[in-house]
Amino acid sequence: MPTDDTRVQPDDIATHLHDPSVRIVEVDVSPAKYREGHIPGAVLWDAYGDLRGQDYSVISDAELAALVRRSGIGPDTTVITYGYAAHLGYWLLRSCGHDRVRLMDGPRERWIDAGGTWSSETPAPPATDYDLPGQHRFITSTAEVAAAPAERPGILLDVRSEAEYTGRQFWPSGAPESKGRPGHIPGAIHLPIDALRTSEGAFRHDDELRQALEAVGIDSSSRVITYCTIGNRAAQAWYALSVLLGHEDVSVYYDSYVEWGMDPDSPVEP
Repeated sequence: MPTDDTRVQPDDIATHLHDPSVRIVEVDVSPAKYREGHIPGAVLWDAYGDLRGQDYSVISDAELAALVRRSGIGPDTTVITYGYAAHLGYWLLRSCGHDRVRLMDGPRERWIDAGGTWSSETPAPPATDYDLPGQHRFITSTAEVAAAPAERPGILLDVRSEAEYTGRQFWPSGAPESKGRPGHIPGAIHLPIDALRTSEGAFRHDDELRQALEAVGIDSSSRVITYCTIGNRAAQAWYALSVLLGHEDVSVYYDSYVEWGMDPDSPVEP
């Protein structure tokens, strides 16, 4: 059975703007929009600047814990993520054992469309001494992905665009990357994240999600590992499968193709 839907609406956020037990986090791939304006009281997690290093590697557990602490998040804090990579922030916190997480699905502009206003103030919440449980519950490592199929039972699901999967481009934007090798991980099946989303950016109805997944051989009994470029689209797919549909054995290859495709020793299929 599906688990509780943890999505919140802009009106829900508005009622908790001054709630000390709630921390709002904008998760994005660039600080530019945040600097132009953000939900009042929201802190920024930059998917590249905060969640990955200069070589695109995933930050360490200690670095993530430090980010959580300086964001003013404690063990009893309810975190609401929003923005371009809201699902990445949601999944990452849940993976590390912090279950008090909600998210606003869809574009950040939903806040404005619902009558909210942006703030230009950068909050500085009091730091905490919170130690994340660090369970890594829904994270699959590069070593596990690289294992032979017999040692890695289940389905490796690539949710990037067709152009990325077939090797016509490395980055979703199409920007060049001299060190990266376009293509996909051998054995991965393809289902672009757009197949799970409407044209407005919302998740499709549950029956439509199931039909899209069953078309590529995924049902509630499947073990699934999702991946994309930096983990954001993979986290969206994880959310659809785990939270909306209640699948019990889904994880994210967080290093994703930005690591795999830049490793000259990793096998790649066009």
